[in-house]
Amino acid sequence: MRAIAGRIQHYAWGSYTRLPRFLGQTSDGSPWAEVWFGSHPTAPSLLDDGKTLMDLIASDPPTQLGDGVARSFGDELPFLLKAIAPERPLSLQVHPNQERAEESFSAENAAGLPLESSRRSYRDPKHKPELLVALEPFTALCGFRAPRRATEILEGLGTDLSDRLHRLLLANPDARGMHAALRALLSPSLRPGPQLVQQVVDACRDRERRGASPSPRIDRIVVELAEHHPGDAGVVAALLLNPVSLQPGEALFIPTGTLHAYLSGFGIEVTAASDNVLRAGLTEKRVDVDELLQCVSVVAAPPVRIAPERRNEITESYYAPVDDFEVSFTALDEATHSGARPMLGNGPRIVLGLEGDLLLESETSSIAVRSGQAVFIPASEGDVSVRGSGCIVQACVP
Repeated sequence: MRAIAGRIQHYAWGSYTRLPRFLGQTSDGSPWAEVWFGSHPTAPSLLDDGKTLMDLIASDPPTQLGDGVARSFGDELPFLLKAIAPERPLSLQVHPNQERAEESFSAENAAGLPLESSRRSYRDPKHKPELLVALEPFTALCGFRAPRRATEILEGLGTDLSDRLHRLLLANPDARGMHAALRALLSPSLRPGPQLVQQVVDACRDRERRGASPSPRIDRIVVELAEHHPGDAGVVAALLLNPVSLQPGEALFIPTGTLHAYLSGFGIEVTAASDNVLRAGLTEKRVDVDELLQCVSVVAAPPVRIAPERRNEITESYYAPVDDFEVSFTALDEATHSGARPMLGNGPRIVLGLEGDLLLESETSSIAVRSGQAVFIPASEGDVSVRGSGCIVQACVP
């Protein structure tokens, strides 16, 4: 078992204090958005000898990953474990499915675009489903509302833009109408100007204040998004999406093709080992609307909430409907659980301390884990037990 150091991602939407406090580090005055634990080439975790987790796995894939994982996923860890702390809304985005990622990554390679090129939309040939588990209250937008409900929300706003979207959905109250509405908002040739967007924002603010809104929450979200991204048509797209609120311990699964945006909170996110993000707005980064419209699913669906399953007296697991990862939380109290307790899972695992002081033990080694500290457990290590008082999260392959 090896201690690994996470890689901080300083995106503009991150919190200035939440992640530094979690990691026990001093804030440097910049936003700390995510910390990655994994072997993705963009930001592989560091070992105490100066090498990376990617180097360690590449040195002996059968030992580190196990034969089964290596056969299914090649010589790479198939998941990324992250702590994420948005203080302001993220970009409106979609992640591609596996087929689209492979095809588009190859096309960009054939075009001679370097991996670090700002013109690229694909950093690797992989899909990116993701599971978020809230550690503190967390808010998001995720997936499309039913067209009927979207028309109710648009009705009565009385602006040129909202009336245009309303007519599109009335003419086609199905996925075709929703795709047309999204295209009317985001496509470069049709995208409304800042003045039209602001009219919708003002109308949402006004009806929420008057108590006349069919969805006060979404009106407040629209106003909030406009404060961070004035004039951005993605602000209006929020009216078409499902608002989501998570309490600690609640989880949200985001399939590939799902339009979404995290708004605020603190949580654990586990994704397939990919950095492919197609953005449509609410961002200063590269926007690739044409590619997003090729990948997005506009079928109305409620947010996919994953309930934890109690595995034993100390562990709950969240099972996402993918082969790349599963997530477990283990909590011990020395007063109740004296001595070592077996952890669940096998194969390659990453364990991250959330609170307290715990000791991981195998037949060959032991290592301490505290809040913000992470450990990579290779497949060869076999069964691992835990003792002490605290809580950890573990990502592994199902």
